[in-house]
Amino acid sequence: MGVAEAKEVTQAVTPVVAVGPQYDTTHVYVAPEDVDRFVASFLATFGGQSTKQVVATVTPTPSSTTSQLLQTPVGTVSLFGFKTPIPFPFGAERTGYLVTDLDQAVAAARASGADVLVQIFPDPIGRDAVIQWPGGVNMQLYWHTTPPNYAPFQTIPENRVYVSPDRADAFVHSFVRFSHGKVVSDDAHAPGAEIGRPSDTYRRIRIESTFGKMTVHVTDGHLPYPYGHELTGYEVSDLAATLDKAKANGAQVLGPAVHGGDRDSAVVEFPGGYVAEIHASAGH
Repeated sequence: MGVAEAKEVTQAVTPVVAVGPQYDTTHVYVAPEDVDRFVASFLATFGGQSTKQVVATVTPTPSSTTSQLLQTPVGTVSLFGFKTPIPFPFGAERTGYLVTDLDQAVAAARASGADVLVQIFPDPIGRDAVIQWPGGVNMQLYWHTTPPNYAPFQTIPENRVYVSPDRADAFVHSFVRFSHGKVVSDDAHAPGAEIGRPSDTYRRIRIESTFGKMTVHVTDGHLPYPYGHELTGYEVSDLAATLDKAKANGAQVLGPAVHGGDRDSAVVEFPGGYVAEIHASAGH
């Protein structure tokens, strides 16, 4: 089968369900007493605003959480402060992806090799499901009854995924098929400094799609803290200035900034425990 034919078959099997990266959020869970501190720190670091906080049930079984959306020029956070124990498997999904049709999206994910961990359920403003990709990567898919309308990002954040060599190719194949994305780079010898191992190299795969950016770190799991804990990477124009703002607003920079490949980066922990990577193009 030729490349064009293969692409045509894939498109026929898995419809395009992505809306845009500004509708994809990182799911952040913090203790209720840390919610306000996290909001203040995150917005002071990146700019933007929060939607009004509500208390809602966002799971298919009884629970209660505060919920709000932090919208910044470099990425969006869905913030949850659960007042009750968190029902399984919630809390392990890294992102929420808005889709055009949830039934089609779940079917497309299944056809692409994903496992549906939580079947479709209603929430106060739409419908949701939780899926798992090969390699154990959990994501939530969601659909809103009233379509949202958000401004595009200044820079598109990256979903930072860590998988084993055993499942890396299966993960990439499945996600690219589902997202109709493309592998923009696959470096078998990326600088290990990017994952806290400056004397080593590792395989780094970058994917882009209508859902946004993704970096897949293929490692042996010998990762020094905090690598592997960060869910999202945020691109900024001035790394040093952003880190200064983060520190001034209650965040902790977990080690010195490192140079790796085409970027300078650092890992930061915000109040409440959310760990994120922040990067700027090398030379900025």
